[in-house]
Amino acid sequence: MRPVTLPKQLRLCLSLLFLLLLAGCSATPQTNALLNNQPRLLPPQQELTDVPFYPQEEYQCGPAALATVLNYSSVAVTPDELTARVYVPGRKGSFQVEMQTATRHYQRLAYTLDPSLEVLLQTVDAGYPVLVLQNLGLEWYPQWHYAVVVGYNLDKRSIILRSGLIERYEIGLKLFERTWSRGKNWALVALKPGQIPPQADATRYFLAAAAFESQARADDALKTWQTGLSRWPNHREMLMGYGNRLYVLGDPRGAGRQYQRVTELYPNYAPALNNLAQTLIDAGQATEAVRYAKRAVEQAGEQEAAIYRETLEQAEKARE
Repeated sequence: MRPVTLPKQLRLCLSLLFLLLLAGCSATPQTNALLNNQPRLLPPQQELTDVPFYPQEEYQCGPAALATVLNYSSVAVTPDELTARVYVPGRKGSFQVEMQTATRHYQRLAYTLDPSLEVLLQTVDAGYPVLVLQNLGLEWYPQWHYAVVVGYNLDKRSIILRSGLIERYEIGLKLFERTWSRGKNWALVALKPGQIPPQADATRYFLAAAAFESQARADDALKTWQTGLSRWPNHREMLMGYGNRLYVLGDPRGAGRQYQRVTELYPNYAPALNNLAQTLIDAGQATEAVRYAKRAVEQAGEQEAAIYRETLEQAEKARE
């Protein structure tokens, strides 16, 4: 049988691919910083050995990886059950937005980590497996892949994944960083209401909580906001989010206390002034409501002013 000869153009493409892969080998700033950081803030090694494993069929890495983190978070769901929610047949894969939406459907916060290798490993060390998006190809020829980080070994300079058909896939930190950075360092943890990972960012948590509450049970939504405020008691958006949730649940007095706190910390924040005025109207305190409603109109931008004037008019009518 005659040997198969590759076309010249294909040979050139493969050679170029090889050269580009070599060129990318040195771009590992986060690994370099982590390994050179003395003393290290992380223990030298950690592995979550009880994280489940679901072998990933072709193009099905999204459902399998998501099932891994959800099951570890006490959600009984299989990759097959997740496929209908996250798998896009036309693209032969899953998008991050579907992964986040599905996480919330199963009553878990979909919290995206800071794009930091150190934060990722700190999260694993704290007991959370982390779902990551990798590009195993190149920027111009991507091979997208979801895996779950379950451990690391700084002495061996390696990271441990649930990946593809391999239950315990240990690769070098530098190789991982290169493939992870091509996926924009996207990483997700599935949190039970009441949980916050280490080194969490207040704004990232707020966005996760705000997206979660539309699908969450009432008690879980409240617990999520309360947990956030226990960590960041003066965070403006967190206070507003908790106040809004209380108001929706029929507790205008409780909501008013949150808005009042915002006006004390941020006196010129129009949304809090307006919302506080509304709770005062509901409580029969129209005179006080007028005072806050006027301040809201004064501080509002052009688009919001019309809405806040309606609150002011309502307060003035209630005072008559």
